[in-house]
Amino acid sequence: MIRRPHLACLRPPCSRVGLLALLAPLVPTGLFAVFAVFAQFVLAAGSTAWAQTRHLPLAQVRSGLAFAGADVRALQADEFGNPAQLWLGRGEQRWREPQGPAGKSCQSCHGEVQQSMRGVATRYPAIDVKSGELLNLEDRIRQCRTRRQQGPELAWESDDLLALSLHVSQASRGQSLRVTIDGPARQHWQQGERLFLQRQGQLNLSCANCHDQNQGRRLFTDILSQGQPNGYPVYRLEWQGVGSLERRLRSCLVGVRAEPFAWGALEARQLSLYLMWRGEGLPLEVPAVRK
Repeated sequence: MIRRPHLACLRPPCSRVGLLALLAPLVPTGLFAVFAVFAQFVLAAGSTAWAQTRHLPLAQVRSGLAFAGADVRALQADEFGNPAQLWLGRGEQRWREPQGPAGKSCQSCHGEVQQSMRGVATRYPAIDVKSGELLNLEDRIRQCRTRRQQGPELAWESDDLLALSLHVSQASRGQSLRVTIDGPARQHWQQGERLFLQRQGQLNLSCANCHDQNQGRRLFTDILSQGQPNGYPVYRLEWQGVGSLERRLRSCLVGVRAEPFAWGALEARQLSLYLMWRGEGLPLEVPAVRK
């Protein structure tokens, strides 16, 4: 359950019981039972269609870089001046460093990152086959560090974790986002959609209010983007450092005066899964820079 102050969703679900009660007086008694079964079928079919609807058509999907100023775009394009390069260099070092009693590095199992990790970052969050849990890329890296290498746990949002995540993500640079939302991932995707549409906090705003309905408009000095996740982990000028998508989601919740997700919360992964699906087709931009 979400323990944050919120009001109604943008699109509250229709109550089947309420709809049948409303229409009952209009239907002859002998036909009401047949009508009830038919109505349940229609509503079920409608809910399936709704779950497959894209609120933002793929033809309109645009990276956050398209909403950035010329200075930010130039900084991202500068292979020497891009400050995220510092984290990339650190990530390459950590990839090769032995950890734990066995003295294994990431490279010991996976080899060169550009070959073994190509395309991996475009598919997360994803369901872990063994546990059935929904994991993001940082979860997987933390899991490998403790279980496979038997090394010390990487702290949430630590420089080493972000550096490794950025290093792995760069192997997929230019590839399109393509997460899986079928099978056991389906319920998580549906919950992510609900979270995206749910008004929250003292400002009573949803993600969709800003990033669907008001994209391209100015909020003070900033232009509201579509909130696409294809640049994470990202260097943000306001942070003066690299941060994960989970950190950004927590910041947005604080911005609408709502209680942020706890670190590692399932809700953050569900919302991330929906966002990755929502941005399907966008190329992964790493190392990315945002304001």
